[in-house]
Amino acid sequence: MTPLAGSLLLPDWPAPANVRACVTSRSGGVSQPPFASLNLGDHVGDEPAAVAENRRRLTELHHIQPAWLRQVHGVTVVQADPGAQPEADASWSASPGVACTVMTADCLPALFTDRAGTRVAAAHAGWRGLANGVLEATVASLGVPAEDLLVWLGPAIGPAAFEVGEEVRDAFTAHHPGAREAFIPGQRPGKLMADIYALARLRLAAVGVQAVYGGGLCTVADDRWFSYRRAPRTGRFASLVWLAPTLESPAF
Repeated sequence: MTPLAGSLLLPDWPAPANVRACVTSRSGGVSQPPFASLNLGDHVGDEPAAVAENRRRLTELHHIQPAWLRQVHGVTVVQADPGAQPEADASWSASPGVACTVMTADCLPALFTDRAGTRVAAAHAGWRGLANGVLEATVASLGVPAEDLLVWLGPAIGPAAFEVGEEVRDAFTAHHPGAREAFIPGQRPGKLMADIYALARLRLAAVGVQAVYGGGLCTVADDRWFSYRRAPRTGRFASLVWLAPTLESPAF
């Protein structure tokens, strides 16, 4: 096992045997502070050569083709294409070896698969994308009944750290009044503490997705991951999901 392999988080979900997934940490790369060390973001001011080497290590470890996106906090979902880097916040794939990939540093990464293991997807859900329906759009892109989907929620800003204004609550409750339960009063006047995991589960349940796993890993409190709120000049970690070419045992 390489040092990079030992630093990965593997989702704990009952995915089919041919579905692989992982979340990178800050360890195992070559980037220098403040991007130390496995920064995968090519838009944060890190040395391009360091980012390229970090991405190469990830690709080589899993023998995959990551499909990177230019994320804009929107709701566009595209078919994963390793040869392009479209402006989108989610991708899906039915092609073995093509890894749906999203980068985050406090926003919520969500990984999807169908129970048959025929297709997968990954979504980047900041609060704006979450409120505007990026998870619902990802569910729709997979083209299978919602009850046939499994979703895993990766490391994101936790409810003890996610302070927002009342406008954020209003953006969610405008369409889902029950979302009010995901907000509690903050320490400062006019501020609230938001539970992004609860909000994601609510949105998924509203479209029929009940099999949701993960949650509870706070990027701000746990320095295994990059956190924009903890340090605005920082890197990005990646959450990936893909279909293995065969049913052989995982390489990691």
